Amino acid sequence: MQIALGILAVVATVLAVTAVAERIRFPAPLLLMLVGIAASFVPFIKQPELSSQLVLLGFLPPLLYVAAIRTSVIDVRANRRSIGFLSILLVVITALGVGLITWLILPVPFAVAFAVGAVVAPPDAVAATSIARRVGLPRRLVTILEGESLVNDATAITCLRVALLAIGGGLTAGKVVLGFLIAAIGGAAVGLAVAFLVVAIRKRVNNPVFDTALSLTVPFAAYIPAEEVKWGGFHGSGVIAVVIAGLILGHKSPVIQTGQSRLSERINWATIQFLLENAVFLLIGLQARRILRGVSRSELPPSQIAIFCLAVLLGVILLRLIFVALARAALFRRDPDKDSTIPDWSATLVIGWAGLRGVVTLAAAFLIPKSVPHQPVLVFAAMVVTAGTLLVQGLSLPWLVHRLGLRGPDPRSDALQAATVLETSGNAALGALEILKQPTDSERVLQMIRERIRFRANSIWERLGAPGEVETPAEEYRRLRLQTLQVERDEILKIRATGTVDHDVIEQVLASLDIEESMLTMATERSEQVADADAPVEAPPSPVGDCVHLTTAGTEVGYAPMRVCQDCIREGTRPVHLRLCLACGNVGCCDSSVGRHADRHFHQSKHPVIRSFEPNESWRWCYVDERIG
Repeated sequence: MQIALGILAVVATVLAVTAVAERIRFPAPLLLMLVGIAASFVPFIKQPELSSQLVLLGFLPPLLYVAAIRTSVIDVRANRRSIGFLSILLVVITALGVGLITWLILPVPFAVAFAVGAVVAPPDAVAATSIARRVGLPRRLVTILEGESLVNDATAITCLRVALLAIGGGLTAGKVVLGFLIAAIGGAAVGLAVAFLVVAIRKRVNNPVFDTALSLTVPFAAYIPAEEVKWGGFHGSGVIAVVIAGLILGHKSPVIQTGQSRLSERINWATIQFLLENAVFLLIGLQARRILRGVSRSELPPSQIAIFCLAVLLGVILLRLIFVALARAALFRRDPDKDSTIPDWSATLVIGWAGLRGVVTLAAAFLIPKSVPHQPVLVFAAMVVTAGTLLVQGLSLPWLVHRLGLRGPDPRSDALQAATVLETSGNAALGALEILKQPTDSERVLQMIRERIRFRANSIWERLGAPGEVETPAEEYRRLRLQTLQVERDEILKIRATGTVDHDVIEQVLASLDIEESMLTMATERSEQVADADAPVEAPPSPVGDCVHLTTAGTEVGYAPMRVCQDCIREGTRPVHLRLCLACGNVGCCDSSVGRHADRHFHQSKHPVIRSFEPNESWRWCYVDERIG
């Protein structure tokens, strides 16, 4: 009963504090940690013990897995240099640097000091990326931070195991290399094996409940066997196993899972991630009183303990800043066939400042044997680094991002890319429909399918431009359909209350309405992120390459046309967005408009290229080759 009440109290606190954090626009991880620290000193509250086994076996595998399945293999590959430098080289340098600081200040062997360095070396992505997404960091920086977090725990834990082996004696340079090889190769082998096994099972499974249940076992099925791989006193890396399995399964998900299975898995893992991430920071805070009680028994003078903790905190912050600054050219260099531009110093400073520590640091500290001299002080230092980086860097990171003028992805640019992808895929589907249709197929049904395909792309095109007082057709459809869905749902509930229709039938009908409602919300709702109205919206790279028409069309005409669709005025219809013909200067309305006059002008004149005629938009579209530029 006590365990059940404790779990209930943690979950209820997480829900209440995160709700408050959202309302006051304060980072939830930081507020939860502060609440936990305060609660640890309340006499009648029993503090749950955050053991290393609980974190490394209970929290870490699922959190790594949910991050991995949502991470793009393509993005990780494109930024592999940056991720490798931060997650491997920087962790080792930090462990050595902090180890040296510890060895100089405390009367401990260097093996023990190196263990302390390994404990505080890995940054925590949960806090950093949650803040980064909230303040709107550029997408590439978020990708680098998330990619770093997928591997740096494995490097730090391997360094810690090397240090613990050195404490016991008998460590050689060969064993150090062997330890890293076993961790990497053993973890990768287990991760690949688990991923391929799950892929084989999923190809034969269509039940979303079974598929989701299988998904819940994957992080533990990868982590535990990898940790059991042992040779020469070293273990395989469960972290690498989980990350490899998650990356592969996330990449293959659109091929091996049904849409319903993916939707179910996404919702379930989002719930698990929310509870675990936030509970972790609450539990970190709840350890404060217990750790301070251990430090109070130390033989070291308080001044020496304070100097040591402050030096370690400054060490982890400064070592990261210096490393990122010195390695900037190599850190952000991309492949020759990719964008080779190096981010400016503002992006470099943010990457350097986003080294917030989290639960792995505190959990790893508990792995240091109690027989080690001054072990409570070492654990306290880990607590100070965790709390200090979360408070100092976590609270100042949004201010720093704002001060440096960094901006996240523009919702209009994202909408333009999404519309381009849907336009290309929709055109492919329309072409295939003409081949797939049978002579007996109803033309009315075929027309409904064509309109549905076009509507998805048009609803995205309508997100471009500044929001106006008049609803776009997609917004109007969404509003009216959501209202009518609610009427349908109310009527179904009245029928259910009569008891005349089987419950399973009622549930199936309600589920179909829920799916349609979720599709409407996901597909047509405007982004909550506020776009900069003065920021230009340029064309993304075309998914199928450029065409000769876009290359030769230019971007302007020889005069300044009026920003009005004359055809709409003559016919008494309302334009949604305007398009400018780059051959003759005709201004017509977009395909979401009633008249679709830009499209009509193309079919009449055969002029291939139009340009958006909305303010701050410079993208062009070729009707002939159906490409953006």
